[in-house]
Amino acid sequence: MKSLLYQLKSVLRDKFCLMTFLLPIVMAAVLNFADSVDFTSVGDFQFGILEDNVASHTITWLERYGRVIVYGTQEELVDAINEPSTNLIGVEKEGNGIGTMLSGDELDIFRQTANTLPILYDQRKSVAQREVLVLEQPNVMEGFQDMLIVATLIVAMFMGCTFNAMNMISEKEDGVAYVNEILPMSRSRYILQKLIVGFAGGCLSSIITACVCFRYSLQEFAFMLILIVLSSFVAALTGLFIGKVSAGMMTGVAYIKIIMLLFIAVPVLDFLVEFQHPFVATLLYLVPSQAAFEGIMNLLAGSPELSVKDILILFAHCIIWFFLYLSISRQKKKKV
Repeated sequence: MKSLLYQLKSVLRDKFCLMTFLLPIVMAAVLNFADSVDFTSVGDFQFGILEDNVASHTITWLERYGRVIVYGTQEELVDAINEPSTNLIGVEKEGNGIGTMLSGDELDIFRQTANTLPILYDQRKSVAQREVLVLEQPNVMEGFQDMLIVATLIVAMFMGCTFNAMNMISEKEDGVAYVNEILPMSRSRYILQKLIVGFAGGCLSSIITACVCFRYSLQEFAFMLILIVLSSFVAALTGLFIGKVSAGMMTGVAYIKIIMLLFIAVPVLDFLVEFQHPFVATLLYLVPSQAAFEGIMNLLAGSPELSVKDILILFAHCIIWFFLYLSISRQKKKKV
């Protein structure tokens, strides 16, 4: 017990570990606040036209659906359409109707609008005589906000990796690691002590972050807790690997950043690209965070039963990585 308290004090003195512990909680609070902010302005339509190219009655008609911006030259209009930070739809006169121009990087809702706009303009007289049903404007940020929340929770689960890696590297640099090698302590007890600190820190950070971001039913809370426990255990094991192979603090920090980037980038990339090939989709599960990310997204979608597969994958990761670390530790001890 005293050794655990000593390690905990050592970790609490490390500003890098404290920052890693608090950062996900702060980010969760910010995202939770952002959930109450109206992002519908992101989906407002903007139409770009050339001066003296579109009739005044057409401009009046376009203003019913969005903001109209007038440009002096064709080059200015094309540059505005191609600007990555905007979803501007170019409008030009085509015969008795209108045509639209896009750069190709717009969100799907703006591409659909651009394709529909000329048809809607041609039928504007008949449409004006019909009853119009106004639907609620979709929140284009909703899916991305869920992705950011889950990515933040993945960072919180990664806490255990940082705790263990930094603790072991600090012991190497302070000479404590050499003292541990001659103490009458079994290998299993040493591994257990190292795992507990990182595992407990990762679980605590993840639970606080999850409580800030989500509101669960009892069943969803149970599934979330299992995902947190398994993910934190895998992260703590990853920290042991980094601590063992790192020769110094700078090397360890580099490894931590690479692993954290991998843990976040793989599931986020899969979310954005949606890989359909079965082999690629299966290969992504080699990264433990993929199963954790997918399981939490299923919980957000209200389908906790779909998280069972992800829980089993994480459990397999825990078993495989734990016995792999034991095997490496035995081999190293035999060589010594």
